[in-house]
Amino acid sequence: MATVLEQLEQWTPEAIQTARLRDAAEVRLVSRLHAHIAGSLGQTLQTSTPDSLRKLVVDSLPSALETERVALNRSDRIRIQDAVLAEVMGYGPIQHLLDDDTISEVMVNGPDQVWIERDGRLSLTDVRFADADHVVRVIQRIVMPLGRRCDESSPMVDARLPDGSRVNAIIPPLSLTGPTLTVRKFRRVPFGPDDLIANGTITPEAMGFLSASVHGRLNIIVAGGSGAGKTTLLNTLSNFISGRERIVTIEDAAELQLQQIHVVRLEYRPANAEGRGEITIRDLFRNALRMRPDRIIIGECRSAEALDMLQAMNTGHDGSLTTVHSNGPRDALARVETMVLLSGAELPLRAIREQIAAAIDLVVYIERMQDGSRKVTQISEVRSLEGDIVTMQDIFAWTGQGIENDRVKGQLRPTGIRPSFTGRLLARGVELPAQWFGYPIPGGAK
Repeated sequence: MATVLEQLEQWTPEAIQTARLRDAAEVRLVSRLHAHIAGSLGQTLQTSTPDSLRKLVVDSLPSALETERVALNRSDRIRIQDAVLAEVMGYGPIQHLLDDDTISEVMVNGPDQVWIERDGRLSLTDVRFADADHVVRVIQRIVMPLGRRCDESSPMVDARLPDGSRVNAIIPPLSLTGPTLTVRKFRRVPFGPDDLIANGTITPEAMGFLSASVHGRLNIIVAGGSGAGKTTLLNTLSNFISGRERIVTIEDAAELQLQQIHVVRLEYRPANAEGRGEITIRDLFRNALRMRPDRIIIGECRSAEALDMLQAMNTGHDGSLTTVHSNGPRDALARVETMVLLSGAELPLRAIREQIAAAIDLVVYIERMQDGSRKVTQISEVRSLEGDIVTMQDIFAWTGQGIENDRVKGQLRPTGIRPSFTGRLLARGVELPAQWFGYPIPGGAK
């Protein structure tokens, strides 16, 4: 029969096989055992390698169990031991949720509620924390290696896990629910164009059109609501950038997974505890312009950097990509307009709209539907400024057909209008086949 140590030989922080604890009493037991072991090992916890730390925890567990006067059978012992290892080397009760690739988001609403998103739908799990302090300890374990803090003086924090998953935490007194932790998981293998086509996010014709637009160095905004899949789509579009180009990415929290070799990644730095040292997205953008970029990709445009982005697009940096929170393509342009005004530049509204019309070529709108699926519902060309209005034209638009068997029915269809930049793309060696826009293929086939 294998020993407990042999059973744990395959345990790694990336692939914990932790069984769920049965009740609140076991959660509290694991918390106490963790406290015993952490107290006995002291600074060794910070200096040991993962392998040696694993052995130290296994060796320390019998005495901790004896202190607690707890007798366990073999299977319960292994289960409790896995949970203690998750506390010491991972992120406690939620570690097995983070290791589950079918889960896209983990939401901790205080110690007694842990929700997950799977296939776009929310569900309540039976995972519990021992108490509010237990949640705070996990938050601290996430943010401390990044030089960040989450306490009464700084009760909100944005961070990311080593795999790139985005983390937001907010604690009392700002959160009346208790310590709240939200983890938007980072997909280990990024979605490719074929994946988005296969799961119905976009049609082959629309993906072909976007591929040609990226190849042709059009400036593209990916718009949508929170959790709609903007970054995923932006990441997919980046696959179409040539490996011979120098790409500079600028992100609030690094999420993009570009496959090209020549990529320089820049990340926002928040202010320290004294309120100093902040490096904003706008600062990074201005620096990026001095780095001889062929392409600039901003993970999310949310503030005054919108003005710098428009100016860069209008001064030779074609092919830029970014995302914007909005309710639709036209609202995305209104958001950019508002963000430019936030920069403090005293520009007349017409001048801002002229820059928007000249700089942005396409707005791709992606939406999370009622059934949790993500769909590209509009691809709109930004045409020109007529009077005081920036005119737009849908190239592809979603045709909804209701809901059947709890699934949204519909399709992204071409509107039959060819974009005005077709000639510009052709001059760059990029052709847009007529059938992408709903025209018959020569010979009669559709």
